[in-house]
Amino acid sequence: MKRIAEIDILKGVLILLVVSFHLVYIEYLYPYAKQVVYTFHMPIFLVLSGFLRARRKQPKHLIRSLFWLAVPYIVMESGYIMMAAVLPIAEHIDKLTVSVFFERLLLHPIGPYWYLHTIILCEGVCHFTSYLVVEKKQTCLLLTALILYVCSWAFGIMSFSMSIYFLMGFMLRWQNIQITDFFRASALPLAFFAMLIARQENLNASAICGMLIIYTAAGSILYLSRHVGSRVRLSLQFLGRNSLSVFLFSPIFTIVCKQLVPYVSFDPTGIVFLILSLTLCVSGSLLIAWTMDKLSLSDLMFGKHIIYV
Repeated sequence: MKRIAEIDILKGVLILLVVSFHLVYIEYLYPYAKQVVYTFHMPIFLVLSGFLRARRKQPKHLIRSLFWLAVPYIVMESGYIMMAAVLPIAEHIDKLTVSVFFERLLLHPIGPYWYLHTIILCEGVCHFTSYLVVEKKQTCLLLTALILYVCSWAFGIMSFSMSIYFLMGFMLRWQNIQITDFFRASALPLAFFAMLIARQENLNASAICGMLIIYTAAGSILYLSRHVGSRVRLSLQFLGRNSLSVFLFSPIFTIVCKQLVPYVSFDPTGIVFLILSLTLCVSGSLLIAWTMDKLSLSDLMFGKHIIYV
């Protein structure tokens, strides 16, 4: 599939927001901004993921695709779980046992890697139902939503609202609707976005107003990206192409960034801390990806020769 510049730009902006608000110091300084960003950043990522992973695959190709999503998930989530048992983080695990480890790994992941867990489950369910119901897309949609509902509410292994955003992207691709036709880049979404985020009760991705925030946020990002310099756009596209690497490896560096706080306390806005931390997290993550390519380790973790693109 030919790369779509708008998708890479969206992913580039979103991954910067993901990293920014996983920095505890920034969360502390800007709690309302965190609520706003948390309303839309992962839902948009899931819509994009559903769109990009909706290409029909033969069962053996689907299994291979899911396997090479599961490997980095297992590696990184396992590390995060063990880290949570040692470090005093918000999701600290007081007593890590074998049963707790596998319960977190397989059913209820902690940390940012729930995103990969959700994609694996959603893609598997979406393709499974598409094999069962080949012709009737509406029936397939309803069956998929029902299975996702059961997985979320009966077994609690994913968020139903988050899975629906993946399904939305999946169905857009099935209907041959381009992301740029769905998320419209114009000043109108930007105006509505500003109005919606002004009220805290709207900041709920599962509610109608939250869905409108998600929709207008994507349109606003695309609109604003047209009014920045070409170098900024190219940088965002580069980040978008490498967003998975930044997503996977940046938590390693967000922990280190805590040590910077005493040295930047002269800046009450936290902007200096944010710039330094983003630079460290992004460049460090990209360096890991580049090193894995050079050492031929990407094959072992991702099933492909190159992840730094």
